[in-house]
Amino acid sequence: MRIAMLVIDMQSIYLQEEPIEKKVMDKACMYINHVSNLLRSKDHIVIHVQDVEGLEESNKGMYDVIPEIEIHEKDLMLTKENSNAFWKTELEQKLQEHNVGLVIVSGFAAEHCVLFTYNGAIERGFKSVILQNGIVSTKNDVISSTYRDRNLVSYPVVEYLINK
Repeated sequence: MRIAMLVIDMQSIYLQEEPIEKKVMDKACMYINHVSNLLRSKDHIVIHVQDVEGLEESNKGMYDVIPEIEIHEKDLMLTKENSNAFWKTELEQKLQEHNVGLVIVSGFAAEHCVLFTYNGAIERGFKSVILQNGIVSTKNDVISSTYRDRNLVSYPVVEYLINK
């Protein structure tokens, strides 16, 4: 079984609308990059999902992934126009092509696209977890409520799983 890390909407346009506390953003980026590197080291999949709703030629640069998130040559890129990264995209097919059984969801916004994609993975039969300390929101109280009653994974557990 392969593992896929989904890095959802870590894009300038969404993260600059309402600034997120720097400490929270730095911590999330650090965890996302660390787990992504762990997975890459054992030939698992990292997919950067970019929301392109509202994209025009004049604002194209704002839709780029923020520089704090590392993108490697082997990483896959996927665009979406809806909150659930599975809805009207090729995500499910890409995960099946790569024999993925476990999906780790991270990124922005905890209460919206992260949560909808987490649920979308479960609805399609994937084991789905949210990366502990790897999600952000413009609302301070939302992260803890997103974690409540959902499956979480910490980076030491990911490390254990990929070295098993």
